[in-house]
Amino acid sequence: MCYELYAECVFMHLQNVVQKGTGGWKKIIKTFGNDILLENGEIDRARLGQIVFSDPMKRQVLNRLLAPHISSGILWEILKLWMKGCKVVILDIPLLFETKMDRWTNPVIVVWVDPETQIERLMSRDGCSQEQAQNRINAQLVLDWKKSEADIVINNSGLLDDTEEQFQEVLKQVSEPLTWKERIRSRDGLLSIVLCTAVGVLLAQKNLL
Repeated sequence: MCYELYAECVFMHLQNVVQKGTGGWKKIIKTFGNDILLENGEIDRARLGQIVFSDPMKRQVLNRLLAPHISSGILWEILKLWMKGCKVVILDIPLLFETKMDRWTNPVIVVWVDPETQIERLMSRDGCSQEQAQNRINAQLVLDWKKSEADIVINNSGLLDDTEEQFQEVLKQVSEPLTWKERIRSRDGLLSIVLCTAVGVLLAQKNLL
């Protein structure tokens, strides 16, 4: 069994999408101006975040600008993992439901936290005000709704050890033997189909001779 934690892949690709000189970088500068640039020419992510999380229209514009670049990168990374024979790929996608990608993933796992803890952790992590933290949370679907739509829920309101224990249990669930539909979609399943088809064609041609 091969596992890949895809969160790092997604993060690195997002970094590449807005890196200085890239297509995504040029689109952002053209739309939001040079005021969001640092001295070295890179995008000031904190400044850009303040702009888009306080204005829903500008946030939608940013999503439209970067969506094609991010989506193609995600698909490419998944394809590479599939070619390597990985049977389990974990996608860390904050906007999973908003982008309708939940229809392509199974099972859907939501890491839930109570609202008060969510605000406190976001303020501590990003060094932002309560208002800024609330704006970021409001920019996404309500976490309780996501929880109701999930196949599996991990409660992240407690200690890190508790979350780790829940994660290990979930990992056991997703690493169970593949169903026949999942096996067909896997690399090994597809190779088996191609091989059987090729053998069948060769036998048919031999019988016709």
